[in-house]
Amino acid sequence: MTEQSFDFWMFLAGLGIFLFGMRHLEEGIKGLAGKSFQHFIKRFTNRSWKGILTGTFVTAILQSSSMVTLLVLAFLGAGMLTLKSALGVVLGANLGTTITAWIVAALGFKMNIADFSFPFLAVGILSYLFLESRPVLKNIGGFLIGFGLLFLGLDFMKDALDAVADQIDITTFAEYGLWAFLLLGLIVTALVQSSSAMIVIILSALNAGLIDVYQSFAMIIGANMGTTSTLLLGSIGGTADKKRLAIANVIFNSAAGIIIFMFLEQVVDGAYVLFNMTDPLMELVLLNTLLNLAGILLFLPFLGAFQDFLKKRFKSAEPSGETLYVKNISAEFPDVALQAIKDELDQIYHYVQDFVYHSFALGAVSPKPSGWKSIFQTAVNINEKYEKIKCIEDELSAFYALLQEQNLNTTESEELTSSMMSLRSLVYGAKDIKDVAHNIKYMAESEDPLAIEVLGRLQAFVKTQTEAVYENGKRKDEKALALKEMIDKNEGFYEEMIAFLYENIKNHSKKGVPVSTITNVIKQTVSSMNNLCNAFQVKRREIEI
Repeated sequence: MTEQSFDFWMFLAGLGIFLFGMRHLEEGIKGLAGKSFQHFIKRFTNRSWKGILTGTFVTAILQSSSMVTLLVLAFLGAGMLTLKSALGVVLGANLGTTITAWIVAALGFKMNIADFSFPFLAVGILSYLFLESRPVLKNIGGFLIGFGLLFLGLDFMKDALDAVADQIDITTFAEYGLWAFLLLGLIVTALVQSSSAMIVIILSALNAGLIDVYQSFAMIIGANMGTTSTLLLGSIGGTADKKRLAIANVIFNSAAGIIIFMFLEQVVDGAYVLFNMTDPLMELVLLNTLLNLAGILLFLPFLGAFQDFLKKRFKSAEPSGETLYVKNISAEFPDVALQAIKDELDQIYHYVQDFVYHSFALGAVSPKPSGWKSIFQTAVNINEKYEKIKCIEDELSAFYALLQEQNLNTTESEELTSSMMSLRSLVYGAKDIKDVAHNIKYMAESEDPLAIEVLGRLQAFVKTQTEAVYENGKRKDEKALALKEMIDKNEGFYEEMIAFLYENIKNHSKKGVPVSTITNVIKQTVSSMNNLCNAFQVKRREIEI
């Protein structure tokens, strides 16, 4: 009987088809329910254990721990997730990705899987090509293509290994012990950049009788450690949060893997007895699940302390810039980016309010220092405060340009435009006051009773209006004032102040502050408040939508 040679290209083609199928499966599900999963992650991760369950569920559906990790990084950078919750999601994602192995072990070796894949490929390809005008059906087609390619690729790899199974002697390789299989799993997974693909290769080898359960489980442990290379490589040159999550993933998988490997034979034998496993394929995927479950149980009690440990690392990689959230995230997830911009706008309002307060000598928005602390307090430079606002505007404008390159839908485009209009109004509100800051200082330092009286009224107006505008912008009920009502109120104050000024002008000293200067300060102050009203009226429209 002629010995068959190993069909390397058939095996490699199978691996490529499998990986390509994973990509289509991921994109199909992302198109069908990507945003639903984003909202799900954001909503159900306020506790570590919830983060673990969420990470497990979402990864089991999406079949992509990499995508879930990218989502987590986006939420973490936008301030929607704490690092502790993000770590929980990553732990859950490791467990969720084992679902692929269960599906393959349950279906992939029990039937003619090439024939099984053909109906999925036929329906999927036809839907993808001819239903392009219907996004939902097209995404269903992409999902079916991915599902079919997974099993077609598996069939290629299985046939390539089955053909030479009785010709391969691994006794020489096995002499090095189980460490050799662990390293093999680690290295190959790092090369193919997919633990799911590696696990399918291991299952195929086990099914063909090339390796036993002990050796295959050692390779599984290596694959779990090797898969951390994806995030590790992606963190090079990345933000501090990305590096922290990458290192956390390495520590999670390596610690759990090494501990389990030390007791590998006992764990395999124990699983066999405890769960009465007669099918080696099913036992292997069970061991894979138990391995990731062990990692969760090992680290869950210490996530708080682990978070503190990670926060002290990679401080030099913290992104530069004045923004709090936008600088930490990518424009890849538009709805997360839009929420980050909204949070930045809230922060900018407080910066503008603080700038206006200091310009009118009202002090900071935060409580004023008392006692000896006030003696050593550094003098406030309002120009620096204004420049900070301008820097944030520049950073948000640059981020706006990046977001414009994304495939935004109509609602997202309108929301982005509204946010940028709010930004411009806030900056104009600060500029109105900056233009007369020197006049305000002149009035405050003068001995002109009329100028001082007008300034006092302006101070009270500014303090009342800035607080009222912010509170009104946050209201969601019918009692919230419309823009016209707010502007009318400001204009009424302007007319009142001008009338007061001219009623008292007859007693005004020629050596006092010029009337033109006082009227200009009044005009610019009211204009500033109008701009703040405009900014928050845009935000109110977003709330109503």
